[in-house]
Amino acid sequence: MSGETRALAPGLYLVATPIGTARDITLRALDVLRDADILLAEDTRTLRKLMEIHGIPLGGRRLWAYHDHNGASVRPKIVELVSEGASAAFASDAGMPMIADPGFDLARAMTERGLSVTTAPGASAPSVALALSGLPTDRYLFAGFLPATASAREAALTELADVPATLVFFETAKRCEAMLTSVLGKLGDREAALCRELTKRFEEVRRGRLSELIEGCETDPPRGEIVIVVDRSRETTTEADMEEALRRALDTMGVKDAAAFVAEGYGVKKRDAYQMALRLKSGE
Repeated sequence: MSGETRALAPGLYLVATPIGTARDITLRALDVLRDADILLAEDTRTLRKLMEIHGIPLGGRRLWAYHDHNGASVRPKIVELVSEGASAAFASDAGMPMIADPGFDLARAMTERGLSVTTAPGASAPSVALALSGLPTDRYLFAGFLPATASAREAALTELADVPATLVFFETAKRCEAMLTSVLGKLGDREAALCRELTKRFEEVRRGRLSELIEGCETDPPRGEIVIVVDRSRETTTEADMEEALRRALDTMGVKDAAAFVAEGYGVKKRDAYQMALRLKSGE
């Protein structure tokens, strides 16, 4: 393989695929799928269909399945081929590889051998949901799927209760109401957003308190693929926390901008943050 001429340098290319609408793919991602020596996908049917939509032929290349169940056996073969000079493109079923998919072990195996790992970035459901949620986006934590059992779910939520960031979860339609009920019980009635079928025809974002979202699940059960976004804890914010945040902000911003920035991040009134910023600025 090392004697062949190819458009892509040897290495692993993590290719983001659309999370709903097939046209939400970058030109560079299409180039990588067209030119890579090796193609890998969680579900080969999904990638084959995407390539057909965009007119990219397989051209005699093998389309490898790579997922949690076969990764241990397939991974060494791919690493060896890349070490010999091949370019390999890995695409998840939807969104950015490495985000709740099996690409982690493959990428780590490549880096441990000193091989190149790069991306053709694109759509990611957590980022899209954050943008649509109406909740603070300056700090967030993606927690993936919570455990299926109530006891394990509550244990996980206990660890997340005091995280000073917006929380992002994946969930199934079937478990959505039970999951929201657990979140309400452990984290309190926070502001949240239920985002479903993102970028698809029936995209919907439901915003409100967790209790309101639960009521909505009872009267109008959500369908499709779901991302839940939950606001950070407001009870743990102290005046000292705000003062420290304002001091840092005032190092690079004026009083008005610093106050607005901190008010958004901590969910407080701009007027209160502005008065505190004025006191800090004047040395009181």
